[in-house]
Parts: sequence; C-alpha cells; structure tokens
Amino acid sequence: MHVFYTPDIQNSLELPAEEAGHCMRVLRLNIGDEILLTDGKGYFYKAAISAANGKRCQVRIIEKIFQEPLWKGHIHLAMAPTKMMDRIEWFAEKATEIGLDEITFLNCRYSERKVIKTERIEKIVVSAVKQSLKARKPVINEMTDFDKFMKMEFSGDKFIAHCNEGEKILLKDAIVPGHDSLVLIGPEGDFSNEEVEMAIQKGFKPVSLGKSRLRTETAALVAVHTMNLLNAE
Repeated sequence: MHVFYTPDIQNSLELPAEEAGHCMRVLRLNIGDEILLTDGKGYFYKAAISAANGKRCQVRIIEKIFQEPLWKGHIHLAMAPTKMMDRIEWFAEKATEIGLDEITFLNCRYSERKVIKTERIEKIVVSAVKQSLKARKPVINEMTDFDKFMKMEFSGDKFIAHCNEGEKILLKDAIVPGHDSLVLIGPEGDFSNEEVEMAIQKGFKPVSLGKSRLRTETAALVAVHTMNLLNAE
C-alpha cells in the first residue's frame, strides 16, 4: 500500500499538494483506492481517496493506527555538516531509516560549511520516513553556532565524540538504555580544543566510536545506529 506524508491530516482530509501530485499524476490512483497516511507524529491512517480534482486529492479515513515507539528515549544527533551536500543528505536519509528523533547542524570553528538550507533535507527525511514505514518524522533543526548550542538545556545524557588524546569510553558502553541521548559529531577538522573543553564543562562526556578513522557523516551514522540499537524496544 502506498504511503503519503500528511502532517495536518487531523485538521484537513486532503493530501498536501506535492503528495497529491505524486498520488494522482505519478501513481495514477483513483477514487476508491486505499492508501496509507502518516502524520509524522506517531500515527498511521488507513484511508481511501474520496475526491480528486486537478491537483487536489481528498481522502476518507478508514482507521487510525497508533505506532508504538520503535526505540526508547529521545535520540538526538548534532553534527557539523560536510562541505558536500550529498553527504549530508545521505546521512539524513540513512539515519532516518535507522531511527532517531532529532538532528541539529552545528557551526563549529573548523566547519567546512557555514550555511545550510534544510528544505531539501526535510524532503529526503520525509521520503525515508515513508520508505521505512515509520509514523514519526525526526525534527530537523537549522544551523546553530556551537557556542549558542552549548547554552541550550538538554535532558538526558550528553556525549561528544572527538579525536583528541585523553580518556574516553566507547559510546556503546556509555549509553544507558531508556535515557535521552545527545551525541555531538565534529567537522572533518574535528572540534577545536576550546570546543571540547566547553562541552566537557557543560556536562558532555568524551566518547570514542572505535579505532577506525571515520568521515563526519560516517561517524554520525555510527552514533545514530549505536544509540538506536541499544534503545531498541
């Protein structure tokens, strides 16, 4: 059954314009055909197309289905975006397929990219939500300066993965199942010494992702997978 993202379905029994176009013009579905909707907030809706007029597609809800959380706790990954957008997009897609709650992009001292537009990333994430049959869409936050991010309040456990020498434990050994978890991943040039010290002072625990040297997007995905796996229901 085809899946469509309808964040306002409880207020409007109509598919968003882009989803309606895909439904009617690409898939060529007709009145009476059954489809599956997700609001990205924890619910699926079994529905049938009730009216189709030009670019508009209205539906009739047959059943509202709550999807139990697929992992425990709140999984938040904050990373410095890579210079190449396709690597950021790849990470966002795969991380969504694996499962997380929130992504924040960090503007660090050694960041290769200082500006990021999240519109396309949002579309990629929505597509990954539908493809992986999830009823919850992760929150995608705009680029945030590292210093400003450090001043924000976060519940749960906080970790920073960096390459500096010093005492670190493996992330897999640091995660407490069921706890909210936030992991910071730096740019290709890593976090600056000042950023690492600031994070530690704010309660972030230094962690390692293993002995291999990883690219930023790979490290971010390893962190997401580790958090998800240890919190799997």
